[in-house]
Amino acid sequence: MHGFNFDFDHDIDREGSNSVKYDGRKATFGKSNVIPAWVADMDFAAPPAVARALAGRATHPIYGYSLFPDSLYQALIEWMQRRHGWRIERDWILMCPGVVPSLNAAVMALTEPGESIIIQPPVYFPFFSAVTQTGRKLVQNPLILDNDRYFIDFAHLEQCAQDAHLLLLCSPHNPVGRVWQSKELAQLLAIAEKHKLIIFSDEIHADLIYAGNQHQTLGSFAANAANIITAVAPSKTFNIPGLNLSALIVPDPSIRSAVIRVFNTLHVSASNPFSIVAFEAAYREGETWLEALLCYLRVSRDDVCAYLAHYLPEIKVIHAEGTYLLWLDCRAWGMSDNELKHFFIHEAGVGLNPGTQFGQEGSGFMRLNIGAPRHTLMKILENIRNAKRR
Repeated sequence: MHGFNFDFDHDIDREGSNSVKYDGRKATFGKSNVIPAWVADMDFAAPPAVARALAGRATHPIYGYSLFPDSLYQALIEWMQRRHGWRIERDWILMCPGVVPSLNAAVMALTEPGESIIIQPPVYFPFFSAVTQTGRKLVQNPLILDNDRYFIDFAHLEQCAQDAHLLLLCSPHNPVGRVWQSKELAQLLAIAEKHKLIIFSDEIHADLIYAGNQHQTLGSFAANAANIITAVAPSKTFNIPGLNLSALIVPDPSIRSAVIRVFNTLHVSASNPFSIVAFEAAYREGETWLEALLCYLRVSRDDVCAYLAHYLPEIKVIHAEGTYLLWLDCRAWGMSDNELKHFFIHEAGVGLNPGTQFGQEGSGFMRLNIGAPRHTLMKILENIRNAKRR
């Protein structure tokens, strides 16, 4: 990698660092000695450029209210152009305190209580709560699982869209790992255009795409991006989610103003002297690290699939085209969701996300985070295998 060597096999002790993934195990699983592979952050050191930027900022002894510098916007603009071929304008960008707050703000800004919002389960659980906790009506357009691959049910989506105002799209999709193809996005946009649907496209995993797949930003693909809000962030890409800084790309001025009004009402600011420098350093100098990470994750993904196919063939892995999350189909074991949860925690000693967190369509599934040193993943798999043999 251009003379750089990043050690993703290196163990970093995260216990005692107030890590949700590690220090939150007891509260989540009822025991603190499970190997954690749940929360979507990685056990890898962030890019050296990010650590340098944070250390450099820390040397200034005042940590006051901070502005977003022009260079921050420029770093994002250049990244989107270089990595995704999308020319975005400075005016379109809203800095936000994370993708989930942005999701909720968009729901409040663009719909009224009682109005219908479409989600596509099994999907990241805040998609559900963004709708239900704001008094909107949840309309579910479940993905179709066909031959171990997920697809959008367009015929059903067409029905749902007749009465809906907003569609929450997960692209690439968490937890099923799909990277939506151009023809799928074209069909989606045609339905949205016909029914005047606004689309909130959560593209937080857009940089984590495996070779052989191509992520298409919805906003760049649409002939008219006026009704599309795109959420992006360096948080998953560069393993800095605790810094809580993301961006919305909103070409339409009226939609942009509506979202800004919600954030202003809540008096929520995303500016933080540390998240600002980390965001910019990641996008400016993190690309070589990301390329190395993608190579490492691809081998890890393939190793996990090969191990399960050989030793535990009844667990089917849904092939991940993107993200560092694997969706495991455990239905062949014939266990209830409670039994499955108990088995993984108390017999195998591993902490995964139960599929039901992502909707009823996740029943019988588990989500495995492979963003860890490979020897840790192998230990997880051996634990599962040994527990099943007992």
